[in-house]
Amino acid sequence: MNLAAVPDDVPAHFQTFLAFDFGLKRTGVAVGTRMLRSATPQGSVRAEGDARFPPIGERIREWQPDALVVGVPRHPDGAPHENTQRAQKFARQLRGRFGLPVYEVDERYSTTEAAAGAPRDIDAASACIILEQFLRNLP
Repeated sequence: MNLAAVPDDVPAHFQTFLAFDFGLKRTGVAVGTRMLRSATPQGSVRAEGDARFPPIGERIREWQPDALVVGVPRHPDGAPHENTQRAQKFARQLRGRFGLPVYEVDERYSTTEAAAGAPRDIDAASACIILEQFLRNLP
């Protein structure tokens, strides 16, 4: 995981990340910092297609993240499937629309893990798991 694209005017330990658990109907959102290496759910964006981007833009303006993180689903054996490609397209769209570095994280089993905690918003809880996995793997 190369963080060379993250702006270097922000000390590494103060970096903030916004993570997304992409879905066709809802996209979970979480925010976290490198210093605390933990994430907080920010609810889900309930929109389909391009309609999801205005509320995502609002979250980006609110949190001013240094980079974005997108969970990319895969089959248990690591092979890609339809939603893998959709999540990767979403990551490219975020990069193009908002001009921020975007990191992809393998999100296998994040929804299952999130469901075990019986959260009110499973998509946002899954985004937290994705972001915390990303944060744990930072140097």
